[in-house]
Amino acid sequence: MNLIYPVKVKNSFIFNPTSRDFIVDEIPLYEFTGEGEHLIVHIRKKDMTTWEMISAIAKYCKIKQRDIGYAGLKDKHAMTMQYISILAKDNEEKLKTFNHDKIKILSTTRHNNKIRTGHLKGNHFKIRLKKVLGVQKDKLDSVLKWIKKEGVPNYFGNQRFGNSGDNWKEGKSILEGTLKIRDRKTRTFLINAYQSYLFNNWLSKRIELSMLLDSFSESESEQLFNLPKGSLTGTKKQPQFFKLLEGDLMMHYPYGRMFELESIEEESKRFVQFDIAPSGLLAGKRVAFSQKVAGLIEQEYNQEINENGSRRYAWIKVTDIKKRYVEEKAHYELEFTLPKGSYATTVLDVLRGERH
Repeated sequence: MNLIYPVKVKNSFIFNPTSRDFIVDEIPLYEFTGEGEHLIVHIRKKDMTTWEMISAIAKYCKIKQRDIGYAGLKDKHAMTMQYISILAKDNEEKLKTFNHDKIKILSTTRHNNKIRTGHLKGNHFKIRLKKVLGVQKDKLDSVLKWIKKEGVPNYFGNQRFGNSGDNWKEGKSILEGTLKIRDRKTRTFLINAYQSYLFNNWLSKRIELSMLLDSFSESESEQLFNLPKGSLTGTKKQPQFFKLLEGDLMMHYPYGRMFELESIEEESKRFVQFDIAPSGLLAGKRVAFSQKVAGLIEQEYNQEINENGSRRYAWIKVTDIKKRYVEEKAHYELEFTLPKGSYATTVLDVLRGERH
């Protein structure tokens, strides 16, 4: 881990991901209609994965796990609220008597369609940081103010890479032909981890360049990054921390179409307002690539991968930020909302003054 952004001294605090100190509330993509053949079940679970929760409900209703729809996977070491869908016929009555020490049904409603993966706006997080003493509280306040203005990098969190943090290596070995995995689901999961690893490394490289441009001239940064002369002209004067480059592929934010950056000056103004945001590559098939100087950096993290690739927001806005300091307990209680696919641990890394 290295120092990042405005933090010159690392902040220290304790965060234990438990159901008492880490609460996640899923935000649906749309309102449910209140009618239809599917039962939408609002679930609260703690200390178990989404798959473990789905397995328990499928077993109770005597149906297959694939018959249960869900929008996203939620943390195990937390209290999380999320929505699942299940065919109402036969199951609505069964669920009225469902009882589990780690799962609580909060409410049910009807809807016309099954919930599909990705059908969520984002997640709202409540986090309790402990042992925040004296000056640390003021430092956290300062960094949080910076986060509110600038946003945070959209890294994949450590949980993407397994307990040991290196399952991406197995994904790489599969692609190199030195590891055979027969189970399609496991194979895809490991390759996805390698795609995420490449993305994180690309993002770190771009953050490194943004930090250089804060301290050095454009020509000096070109030399340090071994980039063509003049390729960074106009980048240093951008007002935001994460600098856009010629050839970047931008995306309307928080969702929308993709387009190639045309004017650094104009697009940086829109980025500051989070009307748009730059995207990074998830290497694979059927994916668009950035061009020019952005493409020169991106190609270092592009690998031939026989899975569909995509683009992911490189930088995201943190909204609905609230904080409360409980002095007698030295607790710093924090709330914020992130778009789907983003990790709360990224916000905590910035608060600590760390990066991947």
